[in-house]
Amino acid sequence: MLLPQERPVIYFITCCTHSRQKCLDSQQAHEAILTAWQRLPNWLVGRYTIMPDHLHFFALPFSREANLSNFMQAFRALVTRQLRPANFPYPLWQREFFDHILRSGENYEEKWNYVWLNPVRHQLVAEPGDWPYSGEINRLAL
Repeated sequence: MLLPQERPVIYFITCCTHSRQKCLDSQQAHEAILTAWQRLPNWLVGRYTIMPDHLHFFALPFSREANLSNFMQAFRALVTRQLRPANFPYPLWQREFFDHILRSGENYEEKWNYVWLNPVRHQLVAEPGDWPYSGEINRLAL
């Protein structure tokens, strides 16, 4: 766990499918992604939105062993293993991912609103609450 003098950081992460293949907007992909996040040690995932060809989520490391690159590698491998027997495309993920550390002055809610409205901007639903592949696993705060 974090020591009291250590200030927690929240990462805002974007991860895209290989060649932007539209394959993540299904209940099967949603469940595989949630299962992978819940199995990985040393990280808490907060709010997320899974789009057809990418996903956005917030993650908080909670131990000194937490390493973002290792976390993302393990996450993508777990999801790929779960979806591969169902004939999902391979490779499933782009090699790189994008991360941004939220600073204490940054507004988590402002970033979340951007993520939450993504399905509306992409004209997948009329209202963000109608998108079935968004949610919150853990409540994160700076």
